[in-house]
Amino acid sequence: MTQKLTCHCGSVELSVQLSEHPSKARMCDCSFCRRRAVPNVDVALDDLTIVKGHESLTLYTWGSGTAKHYFCRNCGIYTHHQRRSNPNVYGVNIGALEGVNPADYAPFGWVDGINHPSDRKT
Repeated sequence: MTQKLTCHCGSVELSVQLSEHPSKARMCDCSFCRRRAVPNVDVALDDLTIVKGHESLTLYTWGSGTAKHYFCRNCGIYTHHQRRSNPNVYGVNIGALEGVNPADYAPFGWVDGINHPSDRKT
């Protein structure tokens, strides 16, 4: 099922083919995601298309640089990110999906981002 995803101001619009139903959304407790607190679901890299607003997206990375978090530079809404746990998929903000209210799917499962394997010292 292809769905429309937009930021709050409408500058950014994505077309996404969800790999999972919004009821499977989860949240991460890493130092960044727990501050953002947005439930998200998987989308294969090839199943996300930026329909408009590429120039309005801004990128945030840190640490290993594997996770790439995208936001609208105008309204600040997080739209999607390339996962550190699986760089072959994006996590997309279910609250930005047209017609989806995250409250309909709460409570959400949590991913242990604090103890991510790439953060462990060998």
